[in-house]
Amino acid sequence: MKTAILIPCYNEELSIETVIKDFRKELPEADIYVYDNNSKDKTVEIAKKMGAIVKHEYNQGKGNVVRRMFREIDADIYVMVDRR
Repeated sequence: MKTAILIPCYNEELSIETVIKDFRKELPEADIYVYDNNSKDKTVEIAKKMGAIVKHEYNQGKGNVVRRMFREIDADIYVMVDRR
């Protein structure tokens, strides 16, 4: 069974490392996808360093990111995480 962790991101350099580490610990078999939405900080660099699969959505807005994630990723179980 394939599990995909979906993380939409916009300027999340302060938290992305912890989020990826926590998911790796709890769901080591899952693929972790970080969908960057034009971050201007080091979100992408950190996510790549942590071994996440980094994708980009250049059309600004969370709705655009979410649609792209579910269009592109094929899995049996999807876990999408986001902060408020």
